[in-house]
Amino acid sequence: MQLNGARILLECLREQGVDTIFGYPGGTILNVYDEMYKMEGAFHHVLTAHEQGACHAADGYARATGKVGVCFATSGPGATNLVTGIATAYLDSSPIVAITCNVSTSLIGKDSFQEVDITGVTMPITKCNFLVRDVNNLADTVREAFAIARSGRPGPVLIDIAKDVTASMAEYEKMSMKSHGKSGHLGALMQRYDFKPPEPDMEDIQLLADMLRQSKRPFLICGGGVVRSRAHEAFRAFMRRVDAPVALTVMGAGAVPGDEPLVTGMIGMHGSQASNIAVDACDLLIAVGCRFSDRVALKPDTFAQHAKIVQIDIDRSEINKNVQTDHHIVGDARRVLELLTPLVPEMHHDEWKAEVFSHPTETYYEEHPGTLTPSQVLSSIVAQAPDDTIISTDVGQHQMWAIQHFHFDYPGQLLTSGGFGTMGFGLGAAIGAQTAFPDKKVVHITGDGSFRMNCNELATESYYKLPIITVIFDNRTLGMVRQWQNLIYGQRYSQTTLDRAPDFVKLADAYGLNGFRASNEAEFKEVFQKALNSDRGSVIDCMIDMDEKVRPMVGGGSHITDFMLN
Repeated sequence: MQLNGARILLECLREQGVDTIFGYPGGTILNVYDEMYKMEGAFHHVLTAHEQGACHAADGYARATGKVGVCFATSGPGATNLVTGIATAYLDSSPIVAITCNVSTSLIGKDSFQEVDITGVTMPITKCNFLVRDVNNLADTVREAFAIARSGRPGPVLIDIAKDVTASMAEYEKMSMKSHGKSGHLGALMQRYDFKPPEPDMEDIQLLADMLRQSKRPFLICGGGVVRSRAHEAFRAFMRRVDAPVALTVMGAGAVPGDEPLVTGMIGMHGSQASNIAVDACDLLIAVGCRFSDRVALKPDTFAQHAKIVQIDIDRSEINKNVQTDHHIVGDARRVLELLTPLVPEMHHDEWKAEVFSHPTETYYEEHPGTLTPSQVLSSIVAQAPDDTIISTDVGQHQMWAIQHFHFDYPGQLLTSGGFGTMGFGLGAAIGAQTAFPDKKVVHITGDGSFRMNCNELATESYYKLPIITVIFDNRTLGMVRQWQNLIYGQRYSQTTLDRAPDFVKLADAYGLNGFRASNEAEFKEVFQKALNSDRGSVIDCMIDMDEKVRPMVGGGSHITDFMLN
């Protein structure tokens, strides 16, 4: 059938199972929004306050659901406002498709009003991107974009469409997501877009099984690849079969149940003593879906220095990039573990576990009577909120405290910016998650510095009646930066004190949300319960001490057991 480009785009989104879009309209994408208006009820569109918020919401939606998130923006500044969100998704391997519309083909390259080469801008931070100049290529481009975003190591893809393409007519042939078995044109196309990861090498898997049999002190690292590939069940079966202690990266949270006795806690710069000491003492380290970033392998030359290092990852480019391995397996984490586990006998490492767990797996923070501490806030949330509550965070001290105190039980329960470290990510991500799961509680943990970045999205939360609870760790400073200034820069607190507006309680009220303030544990418990019982969003301003620190801490570039703080 003959359809215009805007309708073809939307029909292709329906093919891909898309029912939710986060976006912000503008001149060049108006044809798409006009066509969506005519298709009333086909999509749930969430109009955010800013394009960055739309991208973070699409990202949060993708992380929480495991599906591809979608966001729309117009050309020029609308498109460039997506860049931070795209980079955030790229560094954490989150599958989103960002769709922008550019000026008409006759105006491209002429510095036209609101023109930008957004494919050039985003080339380093996308798996792939496309500029569509011909309406006849549009449908196949959209299908390919989704296949790329969700296949292999997931990640963001951008499609930029010239405005005249959205108005031009072309023949559209519907493609069902279940058309794999069909012959002819549709079947060939579906085969083209059915990107499957390579099958792992069985000789490599057998070699790892042999290495495990010889090991006396095996140690596992569970990374974000386990969460992204939803390989959590396979990982848990493998972990218990080999009876090995397990450390989690920030992005690996949720792959292993919070009450799992084999878990040593987080690893790396703010990792637990048990995790960091164990990785230094093990004789075999197996890292699954972990890229050994500089926050994990702080000093690569001495990381796991007494161990044979094995890396399992779907992305060949991550192998030996940061840490040199003794063995590696390229493949999907779930598939590798499903093949590996039956080759390994039931193991018991009681002596090794006793040594590892003689060190603390969690940090004990001193409590101060009459004041409010991060551990009091987080312990209260854990005690009062439902077990399946989704937690989103921004970036900084509050992020580390949250990961230390919460025990995440399933993939997508923690939404946080691990790789790019994006302040302002949390509220948009919470909007995406709450949109996807309206019946779940969503709690956004943030700091006063991070919250200022994108607090305009309270307008989105209010308008769509999303009962998100934002908990602000208000220490009136850029806490993590101040911590570094305190420990490393001789207490020279240059430009980190936030002694300024707004009043967050009044801000919440201005947006039609509940606003609360708490200065001690009893007050917090009371207002958090009110927020849980409310059918509208809430902001809780928690007054904590400026010099609260995240512990433990290992300095960047230091050996992993050289703790600056215990």
